[in-house]
Amino acid sequence: MNQNLVELDGLQLANLLRAGIYRLFEKTDHINKINVFPVPDGDTGTNMSLTLSAVLASLDRSPEPHAGSMLVRAADAALDGARGNSGAILAQFLLGLGDGAGHLARLTIGEFVLALRKGAGYAKEALSQPREGTILTVLREFADAAEAQAARSPDFRSLFEHSLSRVNEALEATRNQLEELRAANVVDAGALGFVEVLEGMRRFLETGELGTVVAPVHSGDEIMAGSAAPAVDQDYRYCTECLLTAKSGEDIDLRLLRETLSSAGASLVVSGSKRKAKIHVHVDDPESIFRIAETFGELSGQKADDMRMQQSAAHHRRTQRVAVIVDSGADVPEEFVDRYGIHVVPVRIHFANYSYLDKVSMTPSEFYRELVTNPAHPKTSQPPPGDFRRMFEFLASHYDAVVSINLTSRHSGTWDAATKAAQRVASEGKPVAALDSRNASVGQGLIAIAAAEAASQGVDAPAVVAAAQVAMNNTQTFALLGSIDFAVRGGRVPAIVGKVARLLGLNVILRTWPDGRISAGGGLFGPLKLRSRFARFVARRYRIDPAKETVRILVGHGDRQEEGRLLADELVAKYPKGSVEFCALTDMGPAIGVHGGPGTLIVALHRIPKA
Repeated sequence: MNQNLVELDGLQLANLLRAGIYRLFEKTDHINKINVFPVPDGDTGTNMSLTLSAVLASLDRSPEPHAGSMLVRAADAALDGARGNSGAILAQFLLGLGDGAGHLARLTIGEFVLALRKGAGYAKEALSQPREGTILTVLREFADAAEAQAARSPDFRSLFEHSLSRVNEALEATRNQLEELRAANVVDAGALGFVEVLEGMRRFLETGELGTVVAPVHSGDEIMAGSAAPAVDQDYRYCTECLLTAKSGEDIDLRLLRETLSSAGASLVVSGSKRKAKIHVHVDDPESIFRIAETFGELSGQKADDMRMQQSAAHHRRTQRVAVIVDSGADVPEEFVDRYGIHVVPVRIHFANYSYLDKVSMTPSEFYRELVTNPAHPKTSQPPPGDFRRMFEFLASHYDAVVSINLTSRHSGTWDAATKAAQRVASEGKPVAALDSRNASVGQGLIAIAAAEAASQGVDAPAVVAAAQVAMNNTQTFALLGSIDFAVRGGRVPAIVGKVARLLGLNVILRTWPDGRISAGGGLFGPLKLRSRFARFVARRYRIDPAKETVRILVGHGDRQEEGRLLADELVAKYPKGSVEFCALTDMGPAIGVHGGPGTLIVALHRIPKA
């Protein structure tokens, strides 16, 4: 590498960034393992890597010789891809760099230092409650050290080499600046992530080597910091994020937005510009944040990660080697989610122009109320691959493998989205399997329970996959629609069929088929004792040999809990005494509910051979 590099153009600056990003990728797993502040959920390395992966993609799209334009492009990509507290701060830092140097075709050392100063200032302004001992500290220390060295450093290599000595001292000092870090005896994870980026840049300036790792690495078996006594309680449940774009002819008032959200939760970061802004905050009610945000601009990119589940994963029993994930198309009772640590990626629900995160920003009860009152019939859409990738990346840092149980591919693109994400993350060091459950709702839930139960016993990934596949072959689901009107409105049932069904008083029953189809599987005429006749219908079509097998049953309801409970009791009575391993009740989400509406009842059964 040129030892006297005194200016940087866009191509050189892009390579400098690449080298830093690749270095961060090398350290992703370790950074996750020391993440104890602000929440010990073990995802800082993943969030920073995903944020800078978006930057990397923008750099690789096309060469940009203009240094300022390259920084502006990188900042915009970081804002779009920002994940987590540290990712949002990094995006804001890059935005400051772009604003400070966007007009410059080449950067001198002096101009670079001025841009660093602006970036550090922008990062601090993004936080409602900035704390020392975090990534903010090392951002400022790097700007201060670079400014102090600028007059003495003849080139960028020398500037980075001397500045990093001071930055590393500041990093080490974070170990004693926050109580959480002192207790775990670690440096701040976000601060370390930024220093690793700088170390990659320094290495590139010294040797010309970009690095060999071009995707986040998940390897090794390092124990999560604080695992001996993890703090399992926290004030808020969801790490909530969304992207705002200014409405036509208007600007986003970042200061007012930050002030409006300041009392909503914790760890608030509002980064961006008058044209585009990213919100990050920890809250219990993500929907309240989205509702506030939409008054400031066009809302997109809603996300809400369950930090309690993340924290549980970060500190899970070391005997469990495999993490199990479902999309929210699966209806799994909370008791099983908690017992087996099943992770959930939410499906999107769209009513006209407004979107919700299934079971996070819209509960099943809220869904059925909206379904009845909103003239726009809802649509559901699979989580984007990025949602799966984020979850896979995080869990790959804490488990040996990941298995995802997904909604039937015959009626949803969810499995395809999960597969694309799984292939990418699996190439980074840990196996990730995305399975087509060939089922939905409580049927998919039973399959996920079987996989998670196997995982809890400490078996490897192939054994978990095998348990899921056995469950798929032995699980069947039946749904009695509350009203055929919703299936007609959604286009699932032709209008003429709906008219005939109403004329004849036919109550339509949907069922799953072995190839993953969900379609009509029968019907019951008239309203008399409908629930009881449905229980009899199911039991006649799903028989077991009580001498050789038991059965597991999940019952879901479309906002009719008492009807669901009575159906569960009637189903248990239909099978020989002692042959029902469990029969659990749960709310039914939109996967089937969108076609049946309130009052829909759904049953899934899974036979288990006796040992």
